[in-house]
Parts: sequence; structure tokens; C-alpha cells
Amino acid sequence: MYQDKRTKLYLPDSVRPKASGYSEAGASQTRRALKNFIARSSAPNQDIDWNNYTLRQRSRMLYMSSPLATSAINTVRTKAVGVGLTLKSSIDRETLGLSPEAAKEWQKHTEREFAMWAGQKSSCDATGMNDFAGMQQLALISWLMSGDVFALIKRYEPSGIRPYSLRLHIIEADRVRTPMEYGGLRYPGMTDGENPDNHNRIFDGVEVDDNGMVVAYYIHSNYPWQITNRDDDWVRVEAYGKKTHLPNILHIMSSERPDQYRGVSYLAPAIEPILQLNRYVDSALTMALIQSYFTAWIIVKDHPDEIPWDSVGGWGDMQVPGADGAVPVRPRTNPDELDMGPGTLQTLKEDEDIKFGNPNMPVPGFDAFVKTFCKLVGAGLGIPYDVLVKEYNSSYSAARAALLDAWEDIRMRRKWFTDDFCQPAYENWLAEAVARGRIKAPGFFNDPLIRAAWCGARWIGPVQGSIDPLKEAQAAVLQIQHALKTHERVTREMSGGDWDANVEQLAAENEKLTAAGGGNVQINMRLNEKDDDKGDAE
Repeated sequence: MYQDKRTKLYLPDSVRPKASGYSEAGASQTRRALKNFIARSSAPNQDIDWNNYTLRQRSRMLYMSSPLATSAINTVRTKAVGVGLTLKSSIDRETLGLSPEAAKEWQKHTEREFAMWAGQKSSCDATGMNDFAGMQQLALISWLMSGDVFALIKRYEPSGIRPYSLRLHIIEADRVRTPMEYGGLRYPGMTDGENPDNHNRIFDGVEVDDNGMVVAYYIHSNYPWQITNRDDDWVRVEAYGKKTHLPNILHIMSSERPDQYRGVSYLAPAIEPILQLNRYVDSALTMALIQSYFTAWIIVKDHPDEIPWDSVGGWGDMQVPGADGAVPVRPRTNPDELDMGPGTLQTLKEDEDIKFGNPNMPVPGFDAFVKTFCKLVGAGLGIPYDVLVKEYNSSYSAARAALLDAWEDIRMRRKWFTDDFCQPAYENWLAEAVARGRIKAPGFFNDPLIRAAWCGARWIGPVQGSIDPLKEAQAAVLQIQHALKTHERVTREMSGGDWDANVEQLAAENEKLTAAGGGNVQINMRLNEKDDDKGDAE
């Protein structure tokens, strides 16, 4: 029998309420470990937008002060973008009704035109500071540090050497926020508001309509807390042009929740662990430095409590605190100062002796603890420990597994980045190139399907890399022989090159070698099982 707390009645045990499912697991309110674990999640704008300013500042500070945070962001930047993603036009020639030769010629011409625009700082960057590859690197780092970044589409007057008007202006996340007159704050904080003209809600500078569709962005003229004499001014930029329907601003971010309109810093889950690890390393370093300062002590044999004058610098009559109070300093009669350094020889008086310090690592298990912490941080950021700290001391299989694991995350982030930045920028540029007649694309402005066929493109960047190139080349040959992969795909994955261009170049080289009396260049791969077994054993 038990007494029901609500009715005060005594009931049989058979009707006693029983916990089930997650009530006895992660949702338990009675388990000692979970009783004080009170978690509440609110709307994405409250959980994310209201905390974004703090997350951004802390992430930037860690990037500037923590080697681990710097390595995490720079590793993603280097692997995902490297020296810049290169356009590889890939139109749908079947939809366009083009022959392979015509399609190839169009793609080459378009790539040359785009390279002319992308390769000049003054042609593609509104500030004239970076070419398109540099803007990719800048945008990616800013996205990872701040959670998101924006590229404003601007138009400049074309000139003789700059035939295109398109310019991109990279806008940092802090400058996009809700205007004060619409409910925002002068300084960072809760920046939700409402557009009084159409009653659209504004989430930290992003205006959405009743359907949740992004319709505009608000860009502030100044940074928060910026010391300037410029007036505060917000500019409303519509997300898409009314006539062209092309984006007026590119928003680079990754979403982690539905109804999310601002991104979260890449370092956000690891801010506290990285900060505490920094403090731990700094503390251990300080302790080691303090111990290393105590090199040697000069003592007086007959008076061990006294310290010679030159041992403490000699600043007149003075006393040095000791374990039993103040220790008197006995002036040396020898005017020569004692000094330690490489190859230094010093003589002591008859009544003096020397004792050397023995500095050692003040924190036992320091290396193992730091490694474990780095592994946890790397797991949270999607970068294995080996790749995060650039330490490949494990076996071939383990190192390769780490690279493959990191590459999956890098490839995903590259896809997000190209979809948000590279491809929209290219499509905007291509629309202008076709409109100006520099590129011929029949039907581009008449049919969305035809337009999409002309806009097809791939973005070639750094490849995965290899630990044992011979083994991986042999595996690629097997995959080609059994139709698991094509020559073009293997070339792209292993070198980032163009298989068609390689074949053309090899043909030209073979002609030159033949004319010079040499043989043709041939590639023969022979799989040797003994060599493979030996490599695996190693």
C-alpha cells in the first residue's frame, strides 16, 4: 500500500505510477546525477542571436591567442579553400543541344573570361584589397570565427581593362544587426525588431516575411563600440533584385536549427575547453619559467645564512627575506660580479661555495593531459587530433583514417561555402557577361532551365592528400579498371586537375618526344601483392 500525495488515499502497490522510457534515463527527475541538470531551449533567435555577439568576440580572441583555436580554423581554411577554388565550367550540353566540341570550347572561353575578372583585385573586390581567391579565404575565416559573413553585391562603372561592373564587398557579421528605430539596441544585445512599414520581423538584422522567407538585410555603417565620428546609419538591402531576381547580398552560414537566420561560430562548442586549456598551459609554463630562474646560489661556508653582495645585485645595505626572517647581505670585497653564461669561468673566495638549482617539469602528466584535451576539442570541431595538432606519429592506417575523417568534414564545409558564395557570385557574373555580349548563351534570360544548364559549374580546390601515393595510385587504377570511378573523377580527386587537359598535354608532349627521337610517355601500373603486403606490415 502507498498513500497518493494528491488524493491522500491509500492505494495498492499495483496502481503505483511507474516511470518508463526516458523517465528512467536522460529525462529522469529523480536520479542524483540529473536532478540539478536543468536545461531549457528557447526559440533559435533567443538561443543563438541573443548570444552571438559574445560568442563572436570570444572566438576571435581565442583565434588570436590560442594556437589550438588558430590551428582549427586555419586547417579548415587551408583544406577547404587553400590558394582558392578554381572554376571548372560544366554545362549541361544535352539540355542545350551542343556537341561535345562546342560545349568544350564554350567552357574554355567562359573560364578565361571569369579568370580575367577573378584574378584582378580591382575587378572583383569592391575594396580593391583581394582577388577572388583572397576573398574566398577571407570569407571562410570570417564565417568560421563569427558564425556567418556577408558579401554585398555592388556595381562600379566598367573601364577599358575592367569590362565588368560586378564587385563583391565582404561584410563582417557585426555590421548586420537590427536598426535602433526598429527595436534594436545601440550596442550589441537582443537585436530583434519589426519593420513598421510591412510588419515583418527582424532577427538580428535579417528581415523575414510572414512565411519565414528572408527578404532583406540591415547593414550598419559602423562596428559596435567603434570609435568614430561617423553617424550611425543603417542601409536596408533587399535580398533579391526585383527585376533580375539575382541576390543583392550573399549570406554565408551553416544552419543547426530550423528557423535560424544567423550562424554560430565554429569554435562555439569548444570555447570553454580551449580557454581552460590555455590557462592550464600558461600556468605550467609560468611554473617552469620560475623554476628555471633559480640557476645557482652562492653561499658562505662559515655563515650559510649570509648571501654575497654580487649574488643579489648589490643595491647598498639590504636584507633578503628567508625562512627564519631577514637574511643579511654580506658585501663582497672582490669587485668582480659573478655571472653565468656559455663558456663562463668564475672563481670563488676560499670561504664560498656554490649550489645549483635543479629545475624540472612542475606539472606531472602534462603531455598526456594536453593531448587528451586536444582530442576532445578536435572531436567537437570535427578535426581528428592528428590533423588538429599536425602530429602524424601513429601507424599508416591510423594516420590515413584521421585524414579521411577530417576530409569528410572539410568536403562538407567546402560544399556549403561554394553554394553560399562561389556559385552565386559566378552566376551573378555570368548574367552580366551574357548581358554585355562577351559570352554567348542563347536562351539564358528566357528559360530558367536553360539558364541553369549554362550555369553548371564545379569548384576545384585542394585535394585530400595522401600518405602513401603509390598505394593510392594503384587503388585508383583498380577502381578505373572495374568502372568504380572514371579517369576524370580520379584526376580531380587526386590532383585537382583536368583529365581532358592532361590528355591533350600528354599528346603534345608525345609528339615533341617523337620528333626528338624519344619514346612516348606511357604509364604502366603493375600491382605487386608482395609489395602491398610488405607495405601493410610496415
